[in-house]
Amino acid sequence: MGSLPHIVEDCMGVLQLYSDGTVHRCSDMAFKFRPFYEDNSVVFKDMVYDQKLDLSLRLYKPKSTTTTTKIPLVIYFHGGGFCVGSRLWPNCHNCCLRLASGLGALVVSPDYRLAPEHKLPAAVEDAAGVVEWLRREADHDSDEEYWLSRKVIDFERVFVVGDSSGGNMAHHLAVRVGTGSVRTEPVRIRGFVLLAPFFGGVVRTKSEEGPGESLLSLDMLDRFWRLSMGEGETRDHPLANPLGPKSPRLEEVGLEPMLVIVGGNELLRDRVEEYAMRLKDMGKNVEYVEFEGQQHGFFTNDPYSHISNHVLQLIKRFILQNSSN
Repeated sequence: MGSLPHIVEDCMGVLQLYSDGTVHRCSDMAFKFRPFYEDNSVVFKDMVYDQKLDLSLRLYKPKSTTTTTKIPLVIYFHGGGFCVGSRLWPNCHNCCLRLASGLGALVVSPDYRLAPEHKLPAAVEDAAGVVEWLRREADHDSDEEYWLSRKVIDFERVFVVGDSSGGNMAHHLAVRVGTGSVRTEPVRIRGFVLLAPFFGGVVRTKSEEGPGESLLSLDMLDRFWRLSMGEGETRDHPLANPLGPKSPRLEEVGLEPMLVIVGGNELLRDRVEEYAMRLKDMGKNVEYVEFEGQQHGFFTNDPYSHISNHVLQLIKRFILQNSSN
């Protein structure tokens, strides 16, 4: 008789990969210690956006919307190393509540396929699928009671916010939009906000080499890449390292404006800074902001904190600056 299956990869007990290839996902995840916030100024509901893949999203709408002034739309891609996370998790839900109320925007929070069951580029393909779903919705001539009514939502003021692996997805979506491989009409995406995008690389950076963070370690980052990448791929794969030796050149890609935010004490800090600076050197419209002393997920995990208020104001200003060009 062969040996019983044993755990070969363990992501904080939330996700466990066994030697026989089976995957166990814990329903009582450790992140549940974060309470669900209540914000009476926002209503939300769930709906399916891809029936074939059985993928759902959650919509958040400020109660104060009117037909006299249309509101912008924000697509929010959650983090989790491409392996964990959901629109239903407290940190994601609370973050979207804050974005909807603070920005006065309709927020779309989609789930996407996770690794290791679905390796990259599945998540990136799902990001493109959300845009395609939004295009179909924008074509509907619905009444103002509908959540995505053109009488209420300004489909020409759409912004994408991505946190961690969601920030990685936002980058790849920006490139696809910029090259025309993802169609957007009648939707217009005017900008991308990347919150500590999850990028990798074979050569370590100084910030990756230490010290670790309270909720994140270099070992965990490497584990996420092992689980999400195809067999034999390295962290220099274009989906992991947008500046790597095999990555497409971005000089000629017409990228929309970007706001790139990172904490000063993040393991990912150096990669995020290099990414923003390299794009700036290419002449792209990129604003880079670093919050001293902050660790990974500081906005998502506590979106109502004093420091998160500053992040929200940055995003609000970014949306205003890029809403009329």
